[in-house]
Amino acid sequence: MESQIKKRQFTLQAILLWMTFCLIPLTLAAQNFKLNNGEGKVSVTGTSTLHDWEEVAEQKSGTLVLDASGDLPSLSTLKFAVEAESLKSGHDGMDKNTYKALDTDKHKQITFQMLEVKSIAPVVSASKGYKVVTMGNLSIAGKTNKVELAFNLTLNGDKVELVGKKAFKMTDFGVEPPKALLGTIKTGDEIEVQYNTIWTK
Repeated sequence: MESQIKKRQFTLQAILLWMTFCLIPLTLAAQNFKLNNGEGKVSVTGTSTLHDWEEVAEQKSGTLVLDASGDLPSLSTLKFAVEAESLKSGHDGMDKNTYKALDTDKHKQITFQMLEVKSIAPVVSASKGYKVVTMGNLSIAGKTNKVELAFNLTLNGDKVELVGKKAFKMTDFGVEPPKALLGTIKTGDEIEVQYNTIWTK
């Protein structure tokens, strides 16, 4: 009886050891990257009855987990955040109207969190470049919508570059397009987020 118990314990230990060795390569292959706030650019562009406009995010952060050991890279985590009051247009009045519309007193960040990768394919014209389509949660002014986000991913040594753009309406997130000068200047509902971001280990 005692020998059978020892045999079972040995078998269990062997299975656990085998599983550990099998999982180690997967763990080592996946690499963590952080968004470099000092490189790249994230901006929001739109229109108004007076002129087109652009606001640039001065504070951004994020986490990316990528396994590039296979024929195609595998993206398991993508989280991205912009500090709402770091959006700057160069015009204080417009910035204040933007923060009011985004209700930044309550909602400090604009965030995206990937839920799944829908597709990934090589870009023929770019070495180690890939076209990626993801689905995730985009949260703005306290409202979260599930959106499809497509971008180009380029591997460059210890760096990863994500480049893309996404158009949507402010009212999709319950945001009233800002107005100025007693409503005589009105901002268009549709905006576009453009990003060229650098991620490093």
